[in-house]
Amino acid sequence: MEQTANQFLGREPVGRLMKQYAVPCIISLLVGALYNIVDQIFIANASYLGSYGNAANTVVFPLTVIALAIAVMIGDGCCAFVSLSLGKGEPDKARESVGNSVLMTIMSSLIICAVYLIFSDGIIAMFGGTVNEETFRHSKEYFFYISLGIPFYMFGQAMNPVIRADGSPKFAMISTLAGAVLNMILDPIFIFVFRWGMMGAAVATVIGQVVTAVLAIWYLCNMKLVKPEKADFKPESAIIRKTLTLGLTSFLSQISLVAAMAAINNMIRKYGAMDSIFGQEQYAQIPMAVVGIVMKFFQIVISIVVGMAAGCIPVVGFNMGAGLKSRVRELFTKLLAAEAAVGAVALIFVEFFPRQLIGIFGAANESSYYTDFAVHAFRIYLCMIIFACVNKACFIFLQAMGKAVESTVLSMIREIVFGVGFALLLPTFFGLDGVLYSMPVSDILTFIVALFLIIRTYKEIGSEPTKKEARLGQFQTL
Repeated sequence: MEQTANQFLGREPVGRLMKQYAVPCIISLLVGALYNIVDQIFIANASYLGSYGNAANTVVFPLTVIALAIAVMIGDGCCAFVSLSLGKGEPDKARESVGNSVLMTIMSSLIICAVYLIFSDGIIAMFGGTVNEETFRHSKEYFFYISLGIPFYMFGQAMNPVIRADGSPKFAMISTLAGAVLNMILDPIFIFVFRWGMMGAAVATVIGQVVTAVLAIWYLCNMKLVKPEKADFKPESAIIRKTLTLGLTSFLSQISLVAAMAAINNMIRKYGAMDSIFGQEQYAQIPMAVVGIVMKFFQIVISIVVGMAAGCIPVVGFNMGAGLKSRVRELFTKLLAAEAAVGAVALIFVEFFPRQLIGIFGAANESSYYTDFAVHAFRIYLCMIIFACVNKACFIFLQAMGKAVESTVLSMIREIVFGVGFALLLPTFFGLDGVLYSMPVSDILTFIVALFLIIRTYKEIGSEPTKKEARLGQFQTL
């Protein structure tokens, strides 16, 4: 039944399927990204928080990404597993993957929540929160309440791709949208009306995450194609291993951001202290706040990029499993072109309108040093954003094809070898500017490696229809 219901993935026009699956996924990821970004916008525009609150948000942000990394590893891995299994006509394995993914999400989220609450001071210090006393105080307050919401956040994020794999991308979008909209409504009330400060921003976020998690639970009880039974929630090592392997690239792409941000935050703290301006106590938080804002804009762009690619995972997985390689090739071509176009639009914004972008995050309340450094940071840090977009698409497409090793290696090279390596190396030569140069240098070198894999992938999936596709084409013309 599941396989029959999913056959349209191998027959509908590829462009139509891209739109059907990618658009809801893009919106879901954008809305998910808005949780932290909306917090930062309202925090930045609250005069009693300002750049100190912004810096605190930047410190805590990578800690939420750790939780997200584990959640998307489970969720994207399950999504790819389910899609490949349905394409091969193996619905039993698809159900087992969903059941085991639910168990993994619950257990891992509770562990992370406990670790965060117990070791909060040391963790905050590790991510640069001790740049000055005021930043540390705001970071600790924000982190405590965000940690309480980790189980809800992880469950909602992990189940989102599972819901898409079940053929309901619109519900996945709506569940995330509902929580984010609630967060946007509560943020100004808690921050400006009640003046709860960092606690208000965090509580608004957690309430939204609870709503998304509740909707995900409801959907799991009413799935359409993959309906797990009680026995499917029994841990199976083979299913867990395959699910996590398929989701490893998603994990690495997120967790490596954490490693890079830890390196960047600490380099900012170290070399900012040597700067004639930012070495002063009252300006010490500015570089960290600014780089956090630049990365938030980058997160918006990458949410679109990843949403386009991740939304296509069910389509790619099904067609690869069914042996319809020419459809996979067509999808790959359209995806790469679309990702490059997104990068080009983003590049125009960062190079020509950086002051307008930084103005959204409360620049009017800050010194000229804040605005000048922000403009400088936008133009350097994201100057190779087109390559960054294409690289991300390549990571995820290879993952969807079941090429976990290639995808993982490419992601590791970009995020760990280049991302962390250059963030640590370049500041020793260029000071604070070295932190900014680390991003474009990493993206250029990664694109060179990705180009090799793109060419090899095209050769593998071929340009001629397979025998199965030829028969399908004859059937459709009759």
